[in-house]
Amino acid sequence: MSDAITRIDPVSDTPFVRQGVTISLAAPMARYSLRARQAQALETILKVNVPIKVNVPKKIGDCVGGIACLGPDEWLMRAAAGTMIPMADGLPIAITNISERAVCFHVEGPRATAILMSGCPLDLDAFAVGRATRTIYETVEIILIRNAEESFDVEVWRSFAPWLWTALTAVSGH
Repeated sequence: MSDAITRIDPVSDTPFVRQGVTISLAAPMARYSLRARQAQALETILKVNVPIKVNVPKKIGDCVGGIACLGPDEWLMRAAAGTMIPMADGLPIAITNISERAVCFHVEGPRATAILMSGCPLDLDAFAVGRATRTIYETVEIILIRNAEESFDVEVWRSFAPWLWTALTAVSGH
């Protein structure tokens, strides 16, 4: 008899709170990597307009983080856990469910920008609210989404999450 598979989060679900910053693990969500040479093919499947400007996400319906255009033919869609995308049936697109590949950290508070800039090469003071981009923190690839002036989502591969959690909390005054 096989054992049931149990989801184990790579870090504690207890938020890390220090003066000026809160770092917390986001609830599980559906994530899809969408690849298409033309956005119209994705729009046919999703039945919504997708953003075509790189690094600009678009809030769509119940999407947790909406759909972000990460490159000329690449999008990341984040939605409520369990959200399914219909099959592409002959359209020239690739849809990959990456829900379990990554986790998301919320980094919020007046020190959020400074803490993220401690290991990220981007000038986040110039990174507008509503932007999303693939970048790095130290040596780890992340997708950074700025939700508000003092609020960011940091998408990171599950295998790197414990290291990134430790790095962010250490910089925050662990």
